[in-house]
Amino acid sequence: MKLLTLVVRPFRAEAVLRALAELGLADCCTVAEAKGYSRQKGYLNRYVGSEYSMAFLPKVELSLAIPDDRYDEVADRVARAARTGRMGDGKAFVVPLAYPEALEF
Repeated sequence: MKLLTLVVRPFRAEAVLRALAELGLADCCTVAEAKGYSRQKGYLNRYVGSEYSMAFLPKVELSLAIPDDRYDEVADRVARAARTGRMGDGKAFVVPLAYPEALEF
């Protein structure tokens, strides 16, 4: 088993969840709000006539455990769903799970 953690743009999160649902994996996914800071370097915003810098950009973090044999299929499908072709589309982190059994309570 592998733990797949995805950090994507907020407006692409729904497309990624739909792709996971088509693969039958959306029901075991955890979703959280996140902030990103990377090569995008934030953006300027205007509030009450003055400009200020937004250093952290909003992102959505999705985490799910997937079987080893489905990793390639899931990674390809998620990348296609999240990609817009611009810088800052997101990141995917893969961690092997030492104890693949989940404790349910």
